[in-house]
Order: sequence, then C-alpha cells, then structure tokens
Amino acid sequence: MEKEELKNTIFAFVEKAKGKKKLKEKDIIKGVSADAGVEKDEVKKALREMIDVGRLMYSYGGGASSVEIPSEEYLREKGMIK
Repeated sequence: MEKEELKNTIFAFVEKAKGKKKLKEKDIIKGVSADAGVEKDEVKKALREMIDVGRLMYSYGGGASSVEIPSEEYLREKGMIK
C-alpha cells in the first residue's frame, strides 16, 4: 500500500469514529494495521506525518490523549488555512 493511500485509510478510520468514540493513537495503529494488512510501524509513521502537517491532531481530556480530525477554527488558529 502506498503512503498516500495509507494516510487516506487512516483518515477514513478516524472520520468513521468521529463523534462516537475518542481514538487513542494505539487504537488507530492497531485497527488500521489489521484492516489494511500493513505493518504497525508503517501506520505509526504515516499517522505522525499526518499530525505534523495538521491533517490530524492530538487532543487531551480527562488525563488521556486522543487523535482527532482538527476543526477549521483550530487550523485557522495555527495558520494552516486562511
């Protein structure tokens, strides 16, 4: 699987859980790895790249971190969109 295709698979996985469940990084790595048949390290690397460019973001609440799709407001605040 090519890296962009893997990133789209990760995004779809997170989007599917949006509003239903807060996903931890390990949930995404484990879920996408099992669904797509890709090594966990590849998923982790692609996930980190997506977070670095702002396609996904970490959020913190209740003492735990989760990975979410950033809101438009967040992206504007970080200067990623105008």
